[in-house]
Amino acid sequence: MEIKEMSIEELSERRAAIAAEIDAPEADLDALEAEARSINEEIEARKKAEIQRNEIREAVAKDAVPVEIIEPIMEERKESKMTELEIRSSKEYIDAFANYLKTEDPSECRALLSENASGDLPVPVIVDEIIRTAWEKEDILSRARKTYIRGNLKVAFELSADGAYVHTEGTTAPTEESLTLGIVTMIPANVKKWITVSDEALALGGEAFLRYIYDEITYQIAKKLAALGVADITGSPTSSDADEAGVKKVTAAPALDTIAKAYANLSDEATDPVIIMNKATYADFVKVQADAYYNFDPFMGLPVIFNNSLDSYTSASNNEVYCIVGDLKGLQYNFPEGEGVVLKFDDLSLAEKDMVKIVGREYVAHDVTAPYRFCNIAKPAAATT
Repeated sequence: MEIKEMSIEELSERRAAIAAEIDAPEADLDALEAEARSINEEIEARKKAEIQRNEIREAVAKDAVPVEIIEPIMEERKESKMTELEIRSSKEYIDAFANYLKTEDPSECRALLSENASGDLPVPVIVDEIIRTAWEKEDILSRARKTYIRGNLKVAFELSADGAYVHTEGTTAPTEESLTLGIVTMIPANVKKWITVSDEALALGGEAFLRYIYDEITYQIAKKLAALGVADITGSPTSSDADEAGVKKVTAAPALDTIAKAYANLSDEATDPVIIMNKATYADFVKVQADAYYNFDPFMGLPVIFNNSLDSYTSASNNEVYCIVGDLKGLQYNFPEGEGVVLKFDDLSLAEKDMVKIVGREYVAHDVTAPYRFCNIAKPAAATT
C-alpha cells in the first residue's frame, strides 16, 4: 500500500515494524531508512494540515465568516509565508540562533519559524554547510559508509557460506546453502571537543560568530572521528568471528612491493581501495622508489590519504601497524541524532579570566562492518645478528 493511502494508525504501525526489521541480518538498511523518513514526513504533513484546519474552524467560530471566504484567506497567508529553508537562510534567523547559543533562550528563533517547531531548534543553513564541508574535506569520513539509525545498530556480515554451483536440469536437487552470519554491534558514544573563547569573540555578530565556533569544533570532531575509524581498522582481528569483521595483516618494511602485498589480501568486494599512512611514512616509500633508479610506482596508482594518528614507520614499534590498504566503505559511522554538532556554553568556569568554555559533541558509533575490506601493514622486528 502506498504511504499516502495509509491511515495515521497504519503509518505508526509500519514505523514500529521498521524499528524491529532493522535488526534482521538480511535487512536492507538503506531502504528501511528511506521508508522511515518518508513515513515521518507524511505524518508531519498531515499534522500540519490538521493544524490549519483547526485554525480555519476557530476563525469561523470566532468571526462567523463563511468557510468559503476563510479558505482563500488561509491559502493566501500560507503562500505568503517563507519556507523553513528560507527562514534558516535569513540573517534574522542566523542572528537569533547565535543569540540562542549564547543565552539558551530559544524564543526569538521559534518566533521566526513558520511552524511551531518542537524539540531541538533547526540550525541555520550556514551551519549545515560548515558541518557538511568538514565531513567532505576529511578524506576518511567522506569515503566511509554513513547511516542515521537511532539507538544501537547491529550490522550483519557473511562469516562463512557455500559458493555458487551449476545445477543441471533433471539431476538431484542441490543441497541447501550453509550460511553463517557475524554481527557487529555499533554502540554510539559522544565525541566531544571544547574550546575557550574571549568575551570579545562572543560579541561577534551572527554569521561571523557561528563560523568562528563551528569551524573549529567541527574540524576537530571530524579529525577525531577519522582517527577513531583508523583505530577500528588497526584493532580488528586478522580473522572474522561472530562479533567482529576481520582485517588481514602483512608484516613488511616500505618496499616497492609492500603495497601490492597488502592489496593482494583484500576481498573481491574491496572495489575502491586507498592507502592510509603518516606523511613521514610516505617519504620512506618515496625514498625506496628513488633508490630503485627507475620509475616504478610503489603506491600502485592508489589514492594516498594522510592520517597522522598512525605512527610513522620510523617511530612505530615492532609489529605495530603503520599503514593501511583498503576500501573505506568497509568502515561505517552511525549518527543516531544526525550529523549536527550540539554546542553547550559555560560562562562560569573561567569567568575570572573573561573566557567562556564552549563544548561541542557528536553522538556517533563507528566500526569495521565488512570483512577483509582492509589489510594492515605492520613493522617487522629488526633483524638480529
